Amino acid sequence: MYLIEWGFWQMATESEAARKAYEAELTPKEKRQDLYEDELAEEMHFQPVSENPRTRGPVFAFNDIFLDIRCGGSEEKRGLITLATLGAIAPAVAVGLYITTGFIWMDITDPEGRSVITILTTLIMLSVTSTLVYLYSKYGIHLTRLEMLTTRHLLIRFNRKTQQVHLHRPKYCGGIVTFPWKTTGSTAIDPEDDSLSLGMRLGLVWHPSRTGLPHMEMALLGKQGQGGSELRDEWEFIRRYMEEGPHAVPRPRLSTQLPSPIQAFSAQFEGLGRFFRKSSWLFKVILLFVWPAFVIVGTGHWLSLLLCWRPRWPKVIREAGLPGKPVPPVTTLSDYPPAIQERLLANADRWQLKPGKRPEKKPRTPRKSKARENPANLTE
Repeated sequence: MYLIEWGFWQMATESEAARKAYEAELTPKEKRQDLYEDELAEEMHFQPVSENPRTRGPVFAFNDIFLDIRCGGSEEKRGLITLATLGAIAPAVAVGLYITTGFIWMDITDPEGRSVITILTTLIMLSVTSTLVYLYSKYGIHLTRLEMLTTRHLLIRFNRKTQQVHLHRPKYCGGIVTFPWKTTGSTAIDPEDDSLSLGMRLGLVWHPSRTGLPHMEMALLGKQGQGGSELRDEWEFIRRYMEEGPHAVPRPRLSTQLPSPIQAFSAQFEGLGRFFRKSSWLFKVILLFVWPAFVIVGTGHWLSLLLCWRPRWPKVIREAGLPGKPVPPVTTLSDYPPAIQERLLANADRWQLKPGKRPEKKPRTPRKSKARENPANLTE
């Protein structure tokens, strides 16, 4: 499911009217917090952060030139939209079309049975079915394509020969983009953030101040973390691969890009291994009662994989790093259609950095006790 990536791209290309309506509903605490230049500099470096570089995958390619890893911020929820589409929307549309077509055919081929009631029934069914098809084609198809009739996975490629990073996404999630490796920021640098990694994926970001684009780019890699330093280990694996080469990291086990049922069912349990081992026996018993739900969602996940196609990189990215082949151009604003450029520029202020350091918060003065405020109470 590409819901997070789709939502992030929608925010970057939001219209002025939609943005004003959204910001009007925010409370002061929910409004955007400013980011300072010093904070970004502290959160972005390429120094070692772990002594145990490893990746939990899925890794689709690993060689001397490039490394391919699966992306996707909500892979464990994939299948829900597929179940809703195939189990409810598609049958409703199919039944409506079947009944409406049958009524029309009867009115045409059976003049004797034609009456005001049959014609009125045909018009009602035609109106209901047409409305259903229209609403789905206008609003529903966008949600369906977040996990069906699209590329099977979001991919990220690290090319160590060209020192570039490539993101492979559908156009409605931002499309295929290319960034220099040295513009990449990571969410897994500070050990103090290890406690926040439970259930989270390794996040990579490309800030406009580094890329020259008017919007932020992001990618959520691999599987969910189970706490500790797993995300820092994964970032260190990528960093060493890009900085030192494949010999500096353990060779990962490669995963298939075919629609594997194992990947579909195991995705639901990402990030739960350590939690499950430490949970009480009562929680484990409860899981035994809800296992049919895992089977249903896993089946929907597998169906979504079957109804998608394998992502394919453009030729210039496939050949990048080979002798005599050109280096892919870095993505710029001019690579987007004029309408998208206008939207991106209109929302550019979302990502602007404030100069210098964040001002230190003034220490709160302790409240005086009532006795000090009213000395007369002491004499009494």
